[in-house]
Amino acid sequence: MNALLSDIAESCLRAAESDGMAFPEIVGRLMNAGFESYAIDFRRATATYYLPDGDSLILPAHLHRAPIAPSLNAAALREAIREAQQSAPGYTYRGFCEKAMAGGCCGYVVSFSGRRAVYFGRDAETHVECFPQR
Repeated sequence: MNALLSDIAESCLRAAESDGMAFPEIVGRLMNAGFESYAIDFRRATATYYLPDGDSLILPAHLHRAPIAPSLNAAALREAIREAQQSAPGYTYRGFCEKAMAGGCCGYVVSFSGRRAVYFGRDAETHVECFPQR
């Protein structure tokens, strides 16, 4: 992966972690750069960015100390997602991650072409969240 694409991916990750850019802006920036998806792994504290040609980049992400619940709680996860989508008062990406983990989420994959995020738990149970309609 070339340096420019690496820089874009890293700047998007850091912007998410610092609440400097909202999810739609991050998705737009990554799509415009040519990425097709990314994955966040809470257990390894990594973010992986994928290009359509199979190339990828793994970056260290913030290590959350919150425990991951043993099973996926779709209701708790949906509530965390809604807070993010509505930019609820006091919303932070770190807070979202910790709420997702408390809801049993180990990580998630965002597909730009599929316009969705797939959240997964320890037992591979999933919750699919389609991007809101524009």
